[in-house]
Amino acid sequence: MRALRNREGAFALYKGEDVEIVGYTTCGGCPGGNIEYAPEEMKKNGTDVVHLATGLVVGYPPCHRLRAFCEFIPAKFGLDVVIGTHPIPQNYYLTHKELGTWRSEKWQERIQHVLTDEETRKAYD
Repeated sequence: MRALRNREGAFALYKGEDVEIVGYTTCGGCPGGNIEYAPEEMKKNGTDVVHLATGLVVGYPPCHRLRAFCEFIPAKFGLDVVIGTHPIPQNYYLTHKELGTWRSEKWQERIQHVLTDEETRKAYD
């Protein structure tokens, strides 16, 4: 909630805008069963965008179903998807940098909204 309030991480997309959270849930664990149902409830509550949690990219390994979720939600529910919520914490950033997890162009695209400056990352440790 802090990231939304401060418009940090992926929520920086909404600087200067009024935003309302209309739903919050987990993916339901592997294989992500809530992804089949939760976006529909969120849409009924008025959402236009589903944010997939930053945890899906910082966990190790990152979620193997991320691409599928990003394809399924728009196709099934007509909702936009943004990867990320709060900024990547510095400790996760350093680990994944050491491991080379996000070196590829595809991963750089996926983490673009949550990869912030070092000071902000440290504030989320």
